[in-house]
Amino acid sequence: MQLLEERIRKDGIVKEGNVLKVDNFLNHQMDIKLFEEMAKEWKRLFAGCGVNKIFTIEASGIGIACIVAQEFGCPAVFAKKTKTKNIASDVYKTKVESFTHGTVYDVIVSKEYLLPSDRVLIIDDFLANGAALLGLIDLVNAAGATLVGAGIAIEKAFQPGGDLIRSKGVHLESLARVKSMTVEGGVEFCR
Repeated sequence: MQLLEERIRKDGIVKEGNVLKVDNFLNHQMDIKLFEEMAKEWKRLFAGCGVNKIFTIEASGIGIACIVAQEFGCPAVFAKKTKTKNIASDVYKTKVESFTHGTVYDVIVSKEYLLPSDRVLIIDDFLANGAALLGLIDLVNAAGATLVGAGIAIEKAFQPGGDLIRSKGVHLESLARVKSMTVEGGVEFCR
């Protein structure tokens, strides 16, 4: 998606350790107009798939997922990284390792919000090694729901996550695929 790529070039900052800092428009301060355009693109890419639930993981994907859910006219649900007192004990649970934080989380979603009748589109901000996406797929499968596909804002195509997810037969649509990035040279996109 050219609009997203242009925004990454303009406002993204490459940091050491393969970190692409886009928190001024994507995952801290959020550009809702950009999210609306992204949502329209995913709606086009997943047209006719019968999506009735948008699913993401806490926390950075929530804002994007809400705008996508609005576009699809369905609820957004997010998997939590910590169990709170107000969540019933009846949950689906998996483990996810965060590339950004270098931490393994127990990730949960209440069984009342992910149903066997759901046709789920997973939405997230980044795809690097694929751990978060694999965890969300595990939760969808545990619920007996149908995974329609996954929409990713920024895929680091030089890391193994995208290839791994595609090798599992998942319909994966990344709006910006980063071929390479360096502190000195910036970001190069796949064509």
